Amino acid sequence: MNNTPKFNEVKQRFKNADLQGKIEIYTTTQGLTVDQFKELLGMFPIQHLDKLERAMA
Repeated sequence: MNNTPKFNEVKQRFKNADLQGKIEIYTTTQGLTVDQFKELLGMFPIQHLDKLERAMA
């Protein structure tokens, strides 16, 4: 996986963000690979996946 400094920064912000912040970061960050998005998704609280799905619709 490509852990560029930019992605490491995004990942750290994502980790520290509240639920709404995680949703915003996931839906607005551009230029990440599929694997990087999957890594962020793995850090997302599973019980709130419906909120992420709605935000992406």
